[in-house]
Amino acid sequence: MNFMYYHSPAGILRVAENGKAITHIQWAGTQPAPAETAQEPTPLLREAARQLSEYFAGQRRTFDLPLAPQGTAFQLRTWQALREIPYGQTRSYKQVAEAIGCPKGARAVGGANNRNPVSILTPCHRVIGADGRPVGYAGGLEAKKWLLALEQSSAGDASSRNG
Repeated sequence: MNFMYYHSPAGILRVAENGKAITHIQWAGTQPAPAETAQEPTPLLREAARQLSEYFAGQRRTFDLPLAPQGTAFQLRTWQALREIPYGQTRSYKQVAEAIGCPKGARAVGGANNRNPVSILTPCHRVIGADGRPVGYAGGLEAKKWLLALEQSSAGDASSRNG
């Protein structure tokens, strides 16, 4: 397992890969874990950092990286549904549950979101409460609000440029 720390405008991310695919992008808070030292980034980690930089600059809407998240069949289905939520848009937990054929599974979707190992690439930040407010996020609500604002701003910029 290779990893690096990526310093994003919304917080520090720990990005890990297994030699073939990205396995984790996790929020590290404001500082990396003291016991871990950064390694020389592999080509895949450098590519992940490049794509994350483009995303945080509002220049990338989708990611083209191999992913290898580990989870239950339900979690994998949920995470796939999250990757299908368009950039700049949100869905409620109930809407995601309905999309995966489990209309009463909003709480289970919340649990899968909480265990999402590939944050941002699998955009669990796009899932909001039924009342339209951001709720629960591993990186903290401020990071979630920041990511949603980035996407809504960038999505608006693109539509005004193209239309």
